[in-house]
Amino acid sequence: MTDDAPTPPEPTVRTDWTRHPRLPLAALAVGVLALGTAVAPYLSGQDFDGRVRAYLLANPQVLQEVSLALQNQENTNRITALNDAVAANPSVLAVTEGEPAFGPADARVTVVQFFDYQCPYCKTVAPAYLALIQANPDVRFVFKELPILDRGDEITSQYAARAALAAQAQGRYLPVHEALMAEAALSVEAVDRILAANGVDPAAARAVIEGPQTSRILADIYAGAGSVGLNGTPTFFINGKVPASNSPEDLAAAIAAARG
Repeated sequence: MTDDAPTPPEPTVRTDWTRHPRLPLAALAVGVLALGTAVAPYLSGQDFDGRVRAYLLANPQVLQEVSLALQNQENTNRITALNDAVAANPSVLAVTEGEPAFGPADARVTVVQFFDYQCPYCKTVAPAYLALIQANPDVRFVFKELPILDRGDEITSQYAARAALAAQAQGRYLPVHEALMAEAALSVEAVDRILAANGVDPAAARAVIEGPQTSRILADIYAGAGSVGLNGTPTFFINGKVPASNSPEDLAAAIAAARG
């Protein structure tokens, strides 16, 4: 790789919040305090904290309800902020030369995905997402490489993204993308093996992987994502809006709704 590789934003792995509700203890504590305030009028006596504790111990499902409610609110706020930011800066979702996009350029529905090849949930939804592409030939699907999960001197996510763009230059993006997502133990060596197995010319690929255009593409994606506060993968946009859930079923429903 070249020395001018773009520096990624601080990574945040996000899964489908509605299917995996999980909150930091601090956020849950806020919810518990709020619950205590709500039930205070119904509790009498000096030992307020003890009565709240006794109530929660007797009704542990309340904690789960509070956690889920807080998580749903957090997700709603995040989606609203992201949608507003993208509406103010729609170029973040634009397709630049060299980026993978499939389907009619004038499609009524455009789906944009930001992802990292090491993101666990990206890998989980990849097969169903690729099936959506096959099932919706009238929809435009755009792939935004956002390699944010490397740590320290690791370059696996960055290298995989560059290799995928090299495959795009040779018309082999989708099979390489599918194989990269399916690879459980991703590494630079595994990426090279996947390129070769999918008929990508290694010399031509090396030129793209190390080339300045690839650096510009990734730098633009990083800058665009940072400008709207997008720092989690996967993130999907359907006609410029983030769906309520990343599940393939909800993505399919959102596509159908956008199609009208």
